[in-house]
Amino acid sequence: MRKSGSLVVLALGISASAIAQFPSTKPRTIVTTDGEVDDVDTFIRMLLYSNEFDIVGLVYSSSQWHYKGDGKGTKFTSEMPNTAKRYGERTELRWPGTTWMEEYIDKYANVYPNLIKHAKGYPTPDYLKSLVRVGNIDFEGEMSRDTEGSDFIKKILLDNTSSPVYLQIWGGTNTVARALKSIEDQYKNSADWAKIAKKVSDKAIIYAVLDQDATYQKYIAPNWPQIKVLYNSDQFWSFAYLWPRVVPAELKPYLGGKWFAENIRFGHGPLLESYYLWGDGKKLPGDPEHTHGDPEEAKKYGLSQYDFISEGDSPAFFYLIDVGLRSMEDVAYGGWGGRMVKSPTNPYRWEDGKTVTDYNPYTQKADAAYPQTRWIPVLQSDFAARADWCVKPYNEANHPPVVKLNHAPNLRVKPGQNVTLSGSATDPDGDALSYRWWQYEEVGSYSGKVAIQNGNQAKSAFTVPKDAKSGNKIHLILEVTDAKAPRLTRYQRVIATVAE
Repeated sequence: MRKSGSLVVLALGISASAIAQFPSTKPRTIVTTDGEVDDVDTFIRMLLYSNEFDIVGLVYSSSQWHYKGDGKGTKFTSEMPNTAKRYGERTELRWPGTTWMEEYIDKYANVYPNLIKHAKGYPTPDYLKSLVRVGNIDFEGEMSRDTEGSDFIKKILLDNTSSPVYLQIWGGTNTVARALKSIEDQYKNSADWAKIAKKVSDKAIIYAVLDQDATYQKYIAPNWPQIKVLYNSDQFWSFAYLWPRVVPAELKPYLGGKWFAENIRFGHGPLLESYYLWGDGKKLPGDPEHTHGDPEEAKKYGLSQYDFISEGDSPAFFYLIDVGLRSMEDVAYGGWGGRMVKSPTNPYRWEDGKTVTDYNPYTQKADAAYPQTRWIPVLQSDFAARADWCVKPYNEANHPPVVKLNHAPNLRVKPGQNVTLSGSATDPDGDALSYRWWQYEEVGSYSGKVAIQNGNQAKSAFTVPKDAKSGNKIHLILEVTDAKAPRLTRYQRVIATVAE
């Protein structure tokens, strides 16, 4: 990619009555990737979280920035104007090959025996390798023929498991588009077409980071208008190449070379030794533009050795990690994978963009990236803990607290009412815990602030403002952090709805 628990998503058009139909399991997901350097780093981190969701497919795809060519010398000009201007006609473009995922899974195999000491549910390396397929990779946006990758996606979209399938788009949407086109070609003229189209549309949820080819706009949107899309166009930059311009100075140490050298790159096994960083002396195979490893190149951009490069696609899997923020119920609630709101023109599409902002306390301004940026400290501490899981025994590593509410997560309240908030938490390592209740102001529909009493205690309270109107919602987050380094945080969310 080039860039300079409940499975029921109520906000995504899935009715509450359908909840019982979904198995209470981890979310199913398919990754499609074009192999950019930030895809590789995202893939490495994702492997450390692969116990948190059910990976059912790993598919090589192409994008406007990476494609293999057809081996016949055919030249191709991008449909994306900036790419076309930069590269002109090409027979192939910065292609990283179709073995790199397997190579990193082999490195995962070295740390897998230690990972499973720390948490249940990690997939075996052999299982992960069994999921790898080659999709539509010849050119940007190529979707003219079936591939083993598109057939694999097609099979999963047509299976009889009713739970959603989150299609992570780290490159272009073309292989997913080919799978959908193949379904359409097979069933459109049959008596089952309406049923099949609804089944697939209800099941598929696309999480896309930018449009990296034209296949969503040209094929998926007009032909599958009820497929749900989460579109991240702004917030991911705080975790991508432009982070030095986007992330406040106070948070930059979490993405700096000193932090990565100490917490990730060294002393954490072969998988994390492979993680790409600025000035690390490494070269990404097949990509002549990957010069980040050159120490002189890092200096040219004012960066230090081992500074973060990019994981622009990581929000797509951050979204699937259940940390108690309930963002999979409604992506507009906000969470580790960012915050998006329903498109005013398409009820099946959720977007971020310039109008979706959180208040940035460091700049004291509304900020389109801050719904993602705000989680950087906890995300990085969590990453450091997972890195420790690769090499340390259980009793030397840290593990996240388990947080619960002592009352319902959804409350009906009245103006002027004093409302008690109560949570509790346990820590698997026996660490001391700190509590913080806070209002996620940008998410709620009540426009003012509420005063939280004893906000640093497990048991707290707030008074519903007298000017709150019927139907207003107030989002209150219980945040619990343990005392052991790297400190880990988990949450519960209370949604208080005002009723007259």
